[in-house]
Amino acid sequence: MRTIKISNKKIGPNEPTFIIAEAGSNHNGKLSQAKQLIDIAAEAEVDAIKFQVFRADKHYSKKTPKFSYLKSTKSTYDIIKENELPREWLEELSDYSKEKGLIFMATPSDIEAIDLLESIGVPVYKWASFEIVDLPLLKYAASKKKPIFLSTGLCNLDDIKDALETIYSTKNKDVVLLHCVSLYPTAANQVNLKAMDTMKKEFNVPVGYSDHTLGVMIPIAAVARGAAVIEKHFTISRKLEGPDHKFAIEPDELQMMVKGIREVEVSLGSSIKKMIPEEEEMARLGRRSIIARTNIPKGTIISEDMLIIKRPGFGIKPKFLNKVIGRKAKKDIEAEDVITWELV
Repeated sequence: MRTIKISNKKIGPNEPTFIIAEAGSNHNGKLSQAKQLIDIAAEAEVDAIKFQVFRADKHYSKKTPKFSYLKSTKSTYDIIKENELPREWLEELSDYSKEKGLIFMATPSDIEAIDLLESIGVPVYKWASFEIVDLPLLKYAASKKKPIFLSTGLCNLDDIKDALETIYSTKNKDVVLLHCVSLYPTAANQVNLKAMDTMKKEFNVPVGYSDHTLGVMIPIAAVARGAAVIEKHFTISRKLEGPDHKFAIEPDELQMMVKGIREVEVSLGSSIKKMIPEEEEMARLGRRSIIARTNIPKGTIISEDMLIIKRPGFGIKPKFLNKVIGRKAKKDIEAEDVITWELV
């Protein structure tokens, strides 16, 4: 499987999980709020922060029906219009992210957005699930030869195959698939993390998870399942007005998620099943071995009733009990002594 490099980070087998804090449209049209989101992401020690670059007139028809999850009297088009990120912010946000030690990412939704992101030197593109069927636009982005994180909400395997073939046709092989469910929020029983296994086996590329559940447990579980990337919406406060705040996590939860992911990574360890060095004292003192039940004078033929199996564990292993019975004591053995091969 290919390892993808983004700036100074690697994504692939045996690499740390690449964590994306998804700011989305939670800037609420305020540059200061967008920068505050960057500060929060940096404090949580994620790898990257991501915004969305769309323009309502190129994103939605004005006749698009309302989404049921958007509890608003406004039209879909008007909601999108209100949540546009001013494009003149992009370079400043990118520079500010770099100052804070973060990789700056964005999801483009039109050719002009791609060109603008190219001009400021973004190292990677995130592709939205909804845009995966726009193969001409995807091909244009792929032609820039930057890695692409491809979200796969709403997709079956054929949809993903079409998208990958489009990217590969530009000689760009740097793709990470993100399992995703495009529901806001997503219930735990709708997540289907096992689909990551299927995608990894089918396409042989790194696979991650873009999460829309409430809380932090599911993305942490996804890492235990093998996710190479985690993307998670976050906000300053769920009480803020806007379509994405209510299912996003708050700053303390973002920190909790990152900490949980890093702990899970460390806990995965090796596939080899063996006692680790730190367990040796526990094995020596806490396991069972063969112990003298009574005093056994030197020269005595040892019988079963002279022995007992109990802790500690640095004597002869219990599985050798029948090999000890019938042997002769080489020296005086006191009751409660641990029986070793030197004594019989």
